[in-house]
Amino acid sequence: MAINLTERPVFIVGQERSGTTLLMTMLGCHPRIAVPEVAWWYPRFRGYLHSYGDLSREENLRTLADEMIFGLPVPFWGMPENPITIVDEVLSGLRERSFAGIYCAMLERYARFVSKPRWGEKTPNNVFFVNQILEDFPNAQFLCLTRDAREVAADAIRSNFGPTNAYAAAHEWKFAQQTIQRLREALGSSVWLDVKYEELARNPESMLRRICVFLAEDYSVEMLDFHRTRIAQDRSKVRDHRPLGEPVSDRYIGTYKEQLSIQDQRVIAGIAGAEMASEGYPVDVEPLVLDSLEAAYQEELDGRYRAALLDGSRHHVWESYIGWLAEQRESRRKRGIWDSSRVPDNGVVGHPYCNLMTGVRAPVEWKQRFSFKPRFS
Repeated sequence: MAINLTERPVFIVGQERSGTTLLMTMLGCHPRIAVPEVAWWYPRFRGYLHSYGDLSREENLRTLADEMIFGLPVPFWGMPENPITIVDEVLSGLRERSFAGIYCAMLERYARFVSKPRWGEKTPNNVFFVNQILEDFPNAQFLCLTRDAREVAADAIRSNFGPTNAYAAAHEWKFAQQTIQRLREALGSSVWLDVKYEELARNPESMLRRICVFLAEDYSVEMLDFHRTRIAQDRSKVRDHRPLGEPVSDRYIGTYKEQLSIQDQRVIAGIAGAEMASEGYPVDVEPLVLDSLEAAYQEELDGRYRAALLDGSRHHVWESYIGWLAEQRESRRKRGIWDSSRVPDNGVVGHPYCNLMTGVRAPVEWKQRFSFKPRFS
């Protein structure tokens, strides 16, 4: 089944720390486009729909809707909803009784709340689910952010989530960029638009005008006032998104030169140099290829640090919820709702980068080693 909307849905995608949140807040200021906070629904649910059983059965569809709606990082996207009735209300107005139906109903609900006719959604990791999104919403459009691998790595290492060293950051950037390059070649210019973070930061009006042409929308200067919105102001109170509280600028371009050592820059070049060059980012250091022992050590360090950094982080709650979802899947398996021997090959479950694709912040084995204790508030 598929949902074709008169107002084409817009998906902002790209690797984390590439400017997707900046564009989310900008586009959300357009007078016709409603863009709420992140959903994370494709990464957390689309690859595991088999675990809910037959969605034509009311109880199975309700379970899915309940887990999606109450798992939003920002509860109900700030809408004044009644937790007791919201699931019933959403299910009563579905275009189709499916994951896409629930997804669409909630985004349409938000669009009505802010009195706009068109909706968009930003979850960076949706870049790994573009084909699934097009199955669900065939006339969707994608705005894909790309940023210099070194800037992404420096930003991630300083953040309280994501890769914690240059080796891990480079591998994630490379995988994401290879995914983006394949999609860019496969999708037409009416479906896919590349947005360089550097262009958006240096010439925001010019870039936003290009985006509006792509979306067949009139340009609105209101998008440059993104930093005054509630979403941007709330985000700016968090260390990782402090710049959202101020007008866009190019002051964060080139900061990797101070934040990354030459050794780290060489490691990144050794892993992702080819992809960097193809995206127009010059490699100005001698690439360094780590031997297998050093590479294994860097990978282990990254796993250890990710698990350790969860404690006390706001991501502790979200990681706990991801673990809870896994427990619910196992519970449904034991009840016979789905059969582990018949899991569809959907390109997610069992993938080497499954954690990255689905937004898991730390490997299970390291969370267990450090006795990670779930926290839900």
